[in-house]
Amino acid sequence: MDANAIYVLWLRDMKRFIRAKSRIIGMLMMPVFFLLGLGLGLGSLVHLSGGGSYLEFIVPGIIGMTLLFTSISSGTAVLWDRQFGFLKEIMVTPNSRTSIIFGRVLGGATTAVLQSILVVIISMLVGFNIHWSGITVLAVVFMFLIAATFISLGITLGSMINDFQGFQLVTNFFTLPLFFLSNGIFPLSSLPAVVEAVSFANPLTYGIDGLRNTLTGSGTFAPLWVDFTGAAISAVIMIMIAAYTFGKTDVG
Repeated sequence: MDANAIYVLWLRDMKRFIRAKSRIIGMLMMPVFFLLGLGLGLGSLVHLSGGGSYLEFIVPGIIGMTLLFTSISSGTAVLWDRQFGFLKEIMVTPNSRTSIIFGRVLGGATTAVLQSILVVIISMLVGFNIHWSGITVLAVVFMFLIAATFISLGITLGSMINDFQGFQLVTNFFTLPLFFLSNGIFPLSSLPAVVEAVSFANPLTYGIDGLRNTLTGSGTFAPLWVDFTGAAISAVIMIMIAAYTFGKTDVG
């Protein structure tokens, strides 16, 4: 693993993130819409069986949604790099494909986590209360694991798909089912048994419940260690798949 290559690719993503202020605003619009429409609007009508406010329940789900959509869309960077020749330049360097993948994942995860922290701040302004404790800091770890998982999925899809239209269609096919089959909007206990069983295989389920455990002090799906194990295993598997498919990609 080449630490310098990882750093350069991370720095490239950070500079793109800082310079593209319109992209930051655009990516925040949907989470804010869900926060106001569901958290405040629908939340006044929804009563959870275990007690507690719906806003407290849904904010971790909105953070997970932000990470999912931001991360998986980062796969377009592979298409852009292929189109402008940058992909060919980095593929012919002596750096390992694993280093390149780690640099891309680290850069994309950093920007996704920063956007998610902005969502947390906005949520606090509209009434969301963080239950501060010794495990609250682990929320950032769960954000990173969610981002790493779906950035890797985006890179995998971007490595196999050559056109932007096809990439958008395929990612839409993944993102909505992943989000709605997690415990982001509804408790899994309120879903049919078949859907609940499918949700167990969804990496986002573990990530969102981990955020709920660390931010609100009470998960609705599993203990914290189960959430961490599921999110970590998902991230490792997806990074390995991304490294393999990226190494086989056509540089154009």
